[in-house]
Amino acid sequence: MKSYVIFDLDGTLLKTIDDLAAATNHALKTLGYPVHGLWVYPSMVGNGVAKLIERALPDDARSEKNIADTLAAFKEYYNEHCCDATTPYPGIPELIEDLTARGINMAVTSNKYEAAVTKIIAHYFPNANFRAVLGSVEGMPRKPDPSIVFKALSMCPTPKAEVLYVGDSGVDMETARRACVESVGVSWGFRSIHELKEAYADHIVSTPSQIVDLVLG
Repeated sequence: MKSYVIFDLDGTLLKTIDDLAAATNHALKTLGYPVHGLWVYPSMVGNGVAKLIERALPDDARSEKNIADTLAAFKEYYNEHCCDATTPYPGIPELIEDLTARGINMAVTSNKYEAAVTKIIAHYFPNANFRAVLGSVEGMPRKPDPSIVFKALSMCPTPKAEVLYVGDSGVDMETARRACVESVGVSWGFRSIHELKEAYADHIVSTPSQIVDLVLG
């Protein structure tokens, strides 16, 4: 049985792509750059907002200053609109409610900047048993570096054998591997099952209820 489930956020708990795309396109348009169709964004996300902005900018505009200016415009918009079109994936609210009712500790670890992570989780899961809600902060390397997982573990000390790490990307599976915890790849997120398999996911699930089965062992 597992006693601590650590979740990625974007593409795992919540379908955030519409709001991420809207904020990025707003920032690009504000700075005079071409925008992208929604279908392009799933391949751009997963490594933090700064990397998303870098990928969204034209190849010849990816200077440090341009990235910083576009990122600032992104954050100004996203801070106000991060919950406009974002929705939990089907079955996720029930999963979080079930795990909370069972007394299972949970955490969120995201490469998104922490202020946005905190706001989004408080909005969508106000009553969940999250022992840690963590995002990208200055001085901490982003996933797949496992530092954020170790921080979540420090906030809720748990034997690694009792930890389940749930995410939707190869970055997440590598994070779990580097942290030496069991990984679960979800098929409903932004990345493909092939990517999850290539990243050596310990489990791949197609419904949130299967995560409960893995927790109960």
